Amino acid sequence: MRKKPELLAPAGDMEKLKMAVLYGADAVYLAGTSFGMRSFAGNFTPDELQQAVRFAHDHGVRVHVTVNTMPRNDEVARLPEHLERLNDAGVDALILADLGAFTLAGKYAPRCERHISTQQSIANYECARAWYDLGAKRVVLARELSLQEIRELREKIPTELEIETFCHGAMCVSYSGRCLLSNYMTGRDSNRGACAQPCRYQYALMEEKRPGEYFPVFEDEKGTYIMNSRDMCMIDHLDDICDAGIDCIKIEGRAKSEYYAAIVTGAYRHVLDDVAAGREIDSVWRDEVEHVSHRHYATGFFYGQPGQYYENSRYIRDWQVCAVVTDCDADGNATLSLRNKFSTGDEVEIVGPDSRPFTMTAPLMHDAEGGELTCPRNPQMIFKMKLPQQVPPMSFVRHAVELSAKG
Repeated sequence: MRKKPELLAPAGDMEKLKMAVLYGADAVYLAGTSFGMRSFAGNFTPDELQQAVRFAHDHGVRVHVTVNTMPRNDEVARLPEHLERLNDAGVDALILADLGAFTLAGKYAPRCERHISTQQSIANYECARAWYDLGAKRVVLARELSLQEIRELREKIPTELEIETFCHGAMCVSYSGRCLLSNYMTGRDSNRGACAQPCRYQYALMEEKRPGEYFPVFEDEKGTYIMNSRDMCMIDHLDDICDAGIDCIKIEGRAKSEYYAAIVTGAYRHVLDDVAAGREIDSVWRDEVEHVSHRHYATGFFYGQPGQYYENSRYIRDWQVCAVVTDCDADGNATLSLRNKFSTGDEVEIVGPDSRPFTMTAPLMHDAEGGELTCPRNPQMIFKMKLPQQVPPMSFVRHAVELSAKG
């Protein structure tokens, strides 16, 4: 059954939420200050949560809140109050992993749909059916499923049960969230939102009788790849996603920047709309996912085992945000907030909500008092710049710069 999936984008804090909403998300997912799997994202206080729901709903966007840690006894006692708060704030759906939390959500947050987190590693139709029988509206499938397995699962579950899959972002080298390396090495619990990502570390060998002597571990001359994982990117395969009967595609990245939330959401919005309408895909939007910090891309497990990756595991960072447009009139007179310094004469790109990226040469700029500026330097400073056309607020000015780690 072909359908156009909902596009679900990450919102680690209020600025990221606004970016995801304005750049085309159908829904956003976020966390309160507890019970979420990303304790190092900004997250939302009770007051901020109400503001977030209001902003999203005013733009026709749904809000999903993660309550997907595995709470201990002392924490589970605080859950009813937290769930009632989410219910009263108008949250549309809760993303749950713990069966006790799921049951409590049915009692204390009756207005919220209950979605089963990928932390449950749902990999077969019987498991999906069981959660549906308990009252789940949606299951977020394990990242380890192929498209063929998803098609079969879709055929064998009730039509009312929605399925959601990740389409873009970081992959876990373990079953999602179940790695014990972080707990063992740093005391930070992966299943409680505090993963230190030790799979990204550089490792060496030390011999028992030679403490302090470190020997490099090489699979070949380029290094070792035992825990190398590429980032998932399915933007070239949204046709197959639609054909598989998937109800929602999810972008990973609540701990990533507001620029990432905006650019990746905008790219998937345009390509998904083109695919669903049967239009030719505009390559400029496909290219946008190359403009954010990322590891080398792959298609995850959708087309079978991804296999070992024998290149480096460094992040590719080829673009840097210079400024964010806060206002722009019909003649292109823009007010901006600085993020990273750039200069008159630099070639920059402008991209904004539902506006195609274009290139320009940075002109002479002016500070808030009207003084001439050739190189604004102070982060967050407000300055003026003439653009060749009007652009929406929350547009980015960026330039190509080599920031990728070496080695």
